[in-house]
Amino acid sequence: MDYRKFGETYYVRLDRGDEIVSCIFDVCRKEHIESCVFNGIGGCSSAEVQTYDPEKNEFNTRTIEGMLELITLMGNVISDDDGELYHHTHATFSMEEEGQHLMAAGHLKSSVVLYTAEIELRPVIGGAIKRKADPETGTGFWDLSK
Repeated sequence: MDYRKFGETYYVRLDRGDEIVSCIFDVCRKEHIESCVFNGIGGCSSAEVQTYDPEKNEFNTRTIEGMLELITLMGNVISDDDGELYHHTHATFSMEEEGQHLMAAGHLKSSVVLYTAEIELRPVIGGAIKRKADPETGTGFWDLSK
């Protein structure tokens, strides 16, 4: 991974074997970023994509592998009052299976880069978005009251 800041925006290049979410967290920790939004594109070798099932109160996870084009990556990072980072990331991948062009999309749990990924990361300026725990789902949401 390598990154550089231009103005208030960080441009992050991920390399073969890098895991996307952990690299985004690494940049946030190194640069003391409490909350940000990001987007990106690239190529991956594997991904865990999730869909939330509100009736069962659980995430259904699908693992995909192979040559995965990362068509869209978008998400945010927020922190709790103790400084722990959390992400909410969605991704769309295209792939070829048995001669058919397919897509998979949803909440991104993790993804490993095959050859490169390019991410634009924009910190929240003038404050920080904190996390509000949601006991019903076991997840958290933006707390804009602080």
